[in-house]
Amino acid sequence: MNAQSQRIVLILASFVLGLGLCFGGILWLTGGTPGSLTASMPSAVGGPFRLTDQDGKPVSNDSFRGKPYLVFFGFTHCPDVCPTTLFEVSEIMRNLGKDADRTAALFITVDPERDTPDKMKDYLSSFDPHLTGATGDLPTVAAVAKAFRVYYKKVPTEGSDYTMDHTAIVYLMDKNGNFVSPFNLRRKPEEAAGELRKYL
Repeated sequence: MNAQSQRIVLILASFVLGLGLCFGGILWLTGGTPGSLTASMPSAVGGPFRLTDQDGKPVSNDSFRGKPYLVFFGFTHCPDVCPTTLFEVSEIMRNLGKDADRTAALFITVDPERDTPDKMKDYLSSFDPHLTGATGDLPTVAAVAKAFRVYYKKVPTEGSDYTMDHTAIVYLMDKNGNFVSPFNLRRKPEEAAGELRKYL
């Protein structure tokens, strides 16, 4: 084998090795298997839950069956991210018009110690009426947050007060309560409403 042929073989071998490493890296990052890259598998986000709404009534995943809905985790003492997000969701509902009755939005607190149903009701009065607030005891809220892969943590502030660090993702769920994808709010409300309308 001459020098030119050896170079070609080495280049091809390097290329194949690079493809293998790239493919393996993708599998490692996604936690997948070779079959999972070609087969469409449901994502393990969300699931059955039972909480209490802002009127003190039971609310569960079955409460939204037949409707696509948005889910956001936050807390009523949140200074910026939560009210901004809920305002943006309210604008989407407004842009949906009559179709808003065929969808829903769920705001689940990560601070159930302070966010009682009454507190949630007062807080949500500033937003669109299609938003439902949900709270529960600490273990129940923790289980729901875990099912949605939501991170949250109590962070002490001055004195005996505290705030909450938390995941700030809006989840899009389909009419059967299955997770579709994170829902992008960084666009015009009418565009976001148009996407949500596709799942009616």
